[in-house]
Amino acid sequence: MEFTEKMKDDVLAAARNYIASETEPVFSREVENAVELGDWEGLYDRFYTSLAFGTAGMRGMIGGGTNRINTFMVRKVTQGLAEYLLQSVKAPSVVIAYDSRLFSPEFALSAAKVLAANGVKTYLYDTLHPVPMLSFAVRHMKTTAGIVVTASHNPSKYNGYKVYWSDGGQVTPPHDIEIANRANAVTKDSIKDGDEKVLRASGMLSSVPAEVDEAYYGMVTASLRRPDLIKSSKIKVAYTPLHGSGNVPVRHMLSSLGIECHVVKEQELPDGNFPTVKLPNPESAEAMQRVIALGKEIKADIVLGTDPDSDRLGIAIPVDDDKTDYLLLTGNQIATLLVDYLLTTASEMKREGTPFVAKSLVTTDLVRKITEKNGGVCKDVLTGFKYIAEEIERIERGENPGKYFLFGCEESYGFLTVTDVHDKDAVSSAIAAVEMMCYYASRGITLQQRLDAIYASYGYSTEVVFSNEYDGAEGKEKMKSIMASMRALKKGDTLVSRTIESVEDLMGENTGFPKADVIIIRFASGEKLVVRPSGTEPKIKYYLFLTEGPDGRKALENKVGEIKSEFMAAL
Repeated sequence: MEFTEKMKDDVLAAARNYIASETEPVFSREVENAVELGDWEGLYDRFYTSLAFGTAGMRGMIGGGTNRINTFMVRKVTQGLAEYLLQSVKAPSVVIAYDSRLFSPEFALSAAKVLAANGVKTYLYDTLHPVPMLSFAVRHMKTTAGIVVTASHNPSKYNGYKVYWSDGGQVTPPHDIEIANRANAVTKDSIKDGDEKVLRASGMLSSVPAEVDEAYYGMVTASLRRPDLIKSSKIKVAYTPLHGSGNVPVRHMLSSLGIECHVVKEQELPDGNFPTVKLPNPESAEAMQRVIALGKEIKADIVLGTDPDSDRLGIAIPVDDDKTDYLLLTGNQIATLLVDYLLTTASEMKREGTPFVAKSLVTTDLVRKITEKNGGVCKDVLTGFKYIAEEIERIERGENPGKYFLFGCEESYGFLTVTDVHDKDAVSSAIAAVEMMCYYASRGITLQQRLDAIYASYGYSTEVVFSNEYDGAEGKEKMKSIMASMRALKKGDTLVSRTIESVEDLMGENTGFPKADVIIIRFASGEKLVVRPSGTEPKIKYYLFLTEGPDGRKALENKVGEIKSEFMAAL
């Protein structure tokens, strides 16, 4: 990129303003060094924009600059949040959690001090805690809002900042828009701050009481349908927290139920560098290699993995009686098994009311088929678990009389089987999965056999998911161009050598969804393609759904690799 003198002057002014605003020397030094070196391209990337709220709050690479996450950006957004809270309610309060990522404790403390200095009663966890326990804490402690410092499953160079509202779900309009507007108007001189000791002595800043953790554990135990079956089952679990916050709560729950749990030692302790994996995501086969190897070694009945903030759950199951090989399930397969089990159980236990299931629109439609066949209601929502939380909140407000929330799911390994958490919860979902396995095992059925039986009843469904990344300012423009070209498609056009049957643009009117940058393309050949830019990363994600009747499973399985290559090459 060619830099004019005006561009250099603008970026230099932004850099100097940032240096004067940043309280963490490691970040201000990064920018100072870039200025001294005349690294205009690097400086431009740091300052051409500011991090903004997406589907999961603010997320970005760690470093100096407004297009990075750092102490200044955390303090700036928190000041905006504090102003909105003080304007919205009489005596606001906030609870804050953080995971194992680099600078997570520092960012959490910075946010806590800004809130407390503004007169917002603030509770800060003394140790790392996962997303679901924060969501629970907001509801249990009846705080106005909550914050989690995390970048979920992203690489180690990222961190993030999620805001939750009083219902325990991530903020939605108008709250997120108002917080963002106020944060954008914050300057370094308008940020209030204070000394931690003074704020704690004043009572404005406190630690989260230990009883909140116990209340969460009690809630998960109470949510189980067959706790006695779990306790009487002699099973082995292989587990990895992938250097994250799931280690303590997952193992605590398994231990309390008498389950023998073996953990991957190299991935047991918190470490924001994630030294044993490229990507700390249980969706990744590479990330789950070590725990699957452990499963083979101990002959585990089920293999579990959670991401750094423990809101995503990965599961691998044995494919033979000798437990010499394991299958890493997809998010859609886990959702399929869980919804089938929960509906079966609700029916067996004659639970009153109509079960309600919510899934993201990029999650397999097999969930819908199973739900409706079992007398339930299934609703599609936009990607982002906050939209599932909104549906739970509607039920709690009595807007869906006769219905009760049963299950929420996203194909990206996000599941919820309890009602006192309003975000995806890998801790309680892991325990529900163990219960499910024990139930089928007590009937001489493996999870693989149950999955095969589902396919035999409903037809075979699978999916192809891939993405393309577009970094920097030029990448942002490229993404806009690609989405515009997708919107220009219409019925009868050809894409990837297939005739288009319909194109649904969720930026349009009367779609049944809030307006969103999502396009759904259906082909005459039966495939469905969903295209959407990520709300938290510089990438466009593609979801291709493939289905066949029970008799066509083998043929489709043989073609999936070829179809994936074809679509990836074209898109």
